[in-house]
Amino acid sequence: MDKGGTYYFIGIGGIGMSSIAKYLITNNFIVGGYDLTKTEITKNLEKSGVKINYKEDLKSVPSLFKKKDVIVIFTPAISKKNKLLNFFKNQGNPIFKRAEILGFLTKNFETIAIAGTHGKTTTAAIVTHLFYKTGQSFTAFVGGVLNEFNSNIIINGSKYAIVEADEYDRSFLNLNPKIGLITSIDSDHLDVYGNFEEVKKSFDKFLKKITNKVLVSKDLGINGITYSLNKKADYSASNINFSKKGYFFDLNTPSNTYKSVFFSQMGLHNLLNAIGAFAISSQVGINEKELCKALSTFKGIKRRFQVIVNSKKHIVIDDYAHHPNEIIAVWNALKDLFPYEKKCVIFQPHLYSRTRDFMNEFAEALSQFNRVILLPIYPAREIPIEGIESSVLQRKIKSKNVVELVTKKKLLSVINNSPEKVKVILGAGDIGMEIEQIKKKLK
Repeated sequence: MDKGGTYYFIGIGGIGMSSIAKYLITNNFIVGGYDLTKTEITKNLEKSGVKINYKEDLKSVPSLFKKKDVIVIFTPAISKKNKLLNFFKNQGNPIFKRAEILGFLTKNFETIAIAGTHGKTTTAAIVTHLFYKTGQSFTAFVGGVLNEFNSNIIINGSKYAIVEADEYDRSFLNLNPKIGLITSIDSDHLDVYGNFEEVKKSFDKFLKKITNKVLVSKDLGINGITYSLNKKADYSASNINFSKKGYFFDLNTPSNTYKSVFFSQMGLHNLLNAIGAFAISSQVGINEKELCKALSTFKGIKRRFQVIVNSKKHIVIDDYAHHPNEIIAVWNALKDLFPYEKKCVIFQPHLYSRTRDFMNEFAEALSQFNRVILLPIYPAREIPIEGIESSVLQRKIKSKNVVELVTKKKLLSVINNSPEKVKVILGAGDIGMEIEQIKKKLK
């Protein structure tokens, strides 16, 4: 990759695409791209010098990016019918998937890849925080915006690359990790894999690509350096005590036990992610006492159990959960935090195929809430599937109280008028774009 090369991203506002675009523009490449919607992410890219057009129209693409030697990067979320993508294909431009470019960019780093159907973003973010606080040389590509940096890419040197290894479309097989961690392996992305056995096969292939150390959640039963909560493992938490600001616990490592360590985020699932992040950092040789201190100052990630309103009338938490198991993890965290408060969930299902494949599981997970507010399914890359819509999920939810189906236009008033004090907003679609309006309304 020569300095001064020109890149054009199709779907540049995506969380994975935007970090690569920011990395390239920071390293003096010329970068442009297309996205359908202007967001905080695209606005920040534009401030960095990235040229972005918001119309799927060749006329809106600056002439600089129409040349045949421009390298085109696209996300699998983009339709194959996209006019811009097909223009570049017909013209013969070099075209790569996002994962291919990420693998290429990180090949000269010592790559630390964090994979798993759940928890990989938070784990990667905590690793990034620990490396930053202890003065390591690294660049991190994270699938979420760290509150500490207001960014999903942190460039702090060139020894290590901290990478979120995405299993969708088998993207993580483009990486060449020296150290790899797997948080979880669940049935998901069945639109790509077809069945759970194929998901597991893909993770097996990922494991074989790791050249040095493999770290795994103890529950997976995979050979490697293990981590856990309250189970015997190489790294574990014990004597866990919950407080309103986080968790105090004893942290057990292969060589020591550290008493009364504090982790500043809510949810036992997040504490487990913290233990995994600590384990990686310990295994690369970082001083463990410094790591214990750094755990206490992690400021979280946007849309990962993020408290956005905390008033007398409303406590509103925003989370990216879009799988039944993730909803259950959020529910368990809410029970710990607010055992006596009634709870309302606002959920936007993500993908017709995922809603179809886990319809009953979604209904069971959502039935735990006192009130369920459902939005229409966010289609992303998919076309509608006959008989799969939010109203079907609505009928399956066995809530003792209220289950409502609303549009985004009515969402603000419905949330404001819901009597439950604790409200949680869940989903991986464009519901995240409503957060600022909800904050303004409820504050």
